[in-house]
This record gives sequence, structure tokens and C-alpha cells, in this order.
Amino acid sequence: MDAVAHCVVVIPAFNEELSLPAVLAELRRVVPELDVVVVNDGSADKTERVATEGGATVVSLPFNLGIGGALRAGFRYAVEHGYERAVQFDADGQHDAGQIQNLLRGLDDGADMVIGNRFGSGSDYAVGQTRGLAMGLLRFLTRRLAGKHFTDTSSGFRAVQGSLLERFARDYPVEYMDSVETLISSCRAGFDVREVDTVMHQRAGGQPSNRSFRLLYNYARLLVVIGTSGLRRRAT
Repeated sequence: MDAVAHCVVVIPAFNEELSLPAVLAELRRVVPELDVVVVNDGSADKTERVATEGGATVVSLPFNLGIGGALRAGFRYAVEHGYERAVQFDADGQHDAGQIQNLLRGLDDGADMVIGNRFGSGSDYAVGQTRGLAMGLLRFLTRRLAGKHFTDTSSGFRAVQGSLLERFARDYPVEYMDSVETLISSCRAGFDVREVDTVMHQRAGGQPSNRSFRLLYNYARLLVVIGTSGLRRRAT
């Protein structure tokens, strides 16, 4: 399969008018052969306008669904328009377009999904101590439930193809921390999920969606989901 001919870059975006133009410009410069769709997740700023001006196809949601809902819409767009592969890419400037080929090579090697590890060699991405501890706990739980070790369980830099892409288009989880849930569910469903080191950067602009009490709530909710999932698996 041609690594790029049937691939689209999916960018969920909520109030990202400041960082999105540079992200789209980098994609045009580095991977001009890839189509790009921006899912405007009910933004109140000029996200839709700058996405269109940046040459992307825009899918605008009538109100904010959150990252999971936006990604499901993007994956559905990919499937409905005949794409066999999709690359999940952030609108905030953290992802490096030059690393997309690393993910696609993993798909070429037979993986159903490839995850970009934000903490690989050469990356300047860093998290605070509290979040780091929480991510460590997620790594432990993911290893127990998925049966595989992943360094970066919550990375949003991913490539997916084939039947797993179709599955995401139908029922990608809409709650926050969707990345961990999909990682576990994909592994448990028998899909081949792999991880590769990628270069990451700090957020270039806009506002992150996971601050303070919302972050704590979502980690707590995810732990309940993971724990319940583990109990169900042991009961079967």
C-alpha cells in the first residue's frame, strides 16, 4: 500500500486560531502529499476561518463535543471519504509533522495503530510531577489490562488504519482521556498496537483542555472505567 495515498491527517480543534495557522503551514511544507481535515469542535473564535484559509477541509460541529467526539467525527469523515489510514494530530503545535512518517512506517509493518511516544530521545516535552505520577499509574494499569507495556499511554499523536479505523468511526469514546481507553480496548480486541519514539514540543498557543479540577476529575473517571473493565474481564 502507498503509505500516503489513502491517508488523511485529522486535527481536532477547539479555539485554536492562534496556533492552527502554523500547524497547517508546517503540514503543507513537510507532508504536502497528505490531505488534512480540521474538526472545528464548536469553537467560539476564528478556528474555522483560519483552518479554511490554511487549506484544510473543515468539519464544523454545532457545539463543543470534546476531544473524543471531535475525533470520532474526524475518523467518520475519513471512512466515509474512502481513506484507509488516518493520523491524529494536535492543533496546538506540540506534534512534529516530520514524525508522521515514523507512524506510517509502523502501519506499513503491519500495525493497526501506532502511538507516538512523547518522551522519546530528542523530545523536549515535559509534564509536572503530579501529572507524571498519574501517568505512571496509568502505565501500570494499562500494562495489567492490555497485556503490553506502553511508555506514553495518553499520547494523542497516533496513526490508525483498516478495521480499527472503521471501529473508531463508529464508537470512538467521547469522554476525556479517550486515548487510554482506546489503547486498552484495542489491545484487548486483538488489534496490533505499537509505540514509536517521536519528537514533541510544548504547546504553542491556545488553552489546554485539562486544567486543575477537570484534570483530576477525568483521571478519577478513567480509573473507575479501567477498574470496572478489569473486573468484567476477570468475571468472563
